[in-house]
Amino acid sequence: MSRLDETKPFVPVRIAVLTVSDTRTLAEDRSGGTLVARIEGAGHMLAARKIIRDERAEIAAQLRAWAQDPEIDVIISTGGTGLTGRDVTVEAHRDVYEKEIDAFGTVFTMVSMQKIGTSAVQSRATGGVAHGTYMFALPGSTGACKDAWDEILVKQLDYRHLPCNFVEIMPRLEEHMRRK
Repeated sequence: MSRLDETKPFVPVRIAVLTVSDTRTLAEDRSGGTLVARIEGAGHMLAARKIIRDERAEIAAQLRAWAQDPEIDVIISTGGTGLTGRDVTVEAHRDVYEKEIDAFGTVFTMVSMQKIGTSAVQSRATGGVAHGTYMFALPGSTGACKDAWDEILVKQLDYRHLPCNFVEIMPRLEEHMRRK
């Protein structure tokens, strides 16, 4: 079972938060604010924060820019993961991914089922990697952001988490790019 190895040092990561919304402002962005509070509360660093419209090309461009920024290790977006016509965040993420973390959506659905029952099927939360940067697309609800962070990301973004975690393999995410 998973646990923390208290003998290992905590390794903070640099996380960018992207809120996808046609209507929210920074002052009204409760989901983004929830993520920022949890990121900083866990000891990680907020590397960037932005609100962007529900436009696939704009979202993908921002994800690409942040993924190529050496000062950003992880990108978490909130909003645009549903089923309506304007929900294009998942498609934008997949436009950028080099590899998808298939189990992230599955585990998120399992967590959500405990909270909202079968309504969990309406979320298309996803995770992936591009340019050595982890990317996660979460629903726009504050509850979903809390659930994803508290039940999945806080553990996987902690180097001390056993039996394995995302942080310990960060140095190897781009090993295919090294010269042989």
